[in-house]
Amino acid sequence: MGVTSSVTLEKIAEIAQSHGLLVMGALNNAQNAPAGTTVLLGTGPAFWPAFTRAPEYSDDLRDPIDRWSKRVLKTIADPLGATASFPSDGPPYPPFISWALATGRFFQSPVGMMVHDTVGLMISLRGALHLPFEISLTAPSSNSPCEACPAPCTTGCPVSALNASKAYDLKACHTFLDSPDGTDCMSRGCIARRACPLSAGAHRPDAQSALHMKAFHP
Repeated sequence: MGVTSSVTLEKIAEIAQSHGLLVMGALNNAQNAPAGTTVLLGTGPAFWPAFTRAPEYSDDLRDPIDRWSKRVLKTIADPLGATASFPSDGPPYPPFISWALATGRFFQSPVGMMVHDTVGLMISLRGALHLPFEISLTAPSSNSPCEACPAPCTTGCPVSALNASKAYDLKACHTFLDSPDGTDCMSRGCIARRACPLSAGAHRPDAQSALHMKAFHP
């Protein structure tokens, strides 16, 4: 039966973990994806040590995490008979948000961005594996973690760029990051994201947050 019979979500999670990645969700026959199972991989506690040992970390070229992701996901995908896609592919861009919400492990947060059931607002999806066959998936809880949360994310942003009453104010965010008061966000990550109680589950070091912030606000 070849590779099909030996592939399980647990096996994929084990392989992903060895490269510093987490299985953050999976679904069968995702819309706008090849038929079969789509598995979403993102950063977790083991990512930063793995990435900082990689050549992309120190080669001084652009988009180091995106380049690392494409190399590593290909390494994971090939033995599984899978293909990979990435949030940076496009235009047109793959519908990662739709896929994520359809897994039942991502939800819309009170500040608009997605929240994940184990890493909160510290989501960094690195890519998707598309298996050309279905694997067995366990249905996750359908309840958003935000339902029982006092929503500190809605009051965390110093300039209210992220709050429950209006759309993300990108201009206000970038203006704040240019100011001396924006140093904390630039060096440790978005305050509103950090305010989410589940974000601690990402175990994200400040150096990783700083790299993401530099990419967002060069």
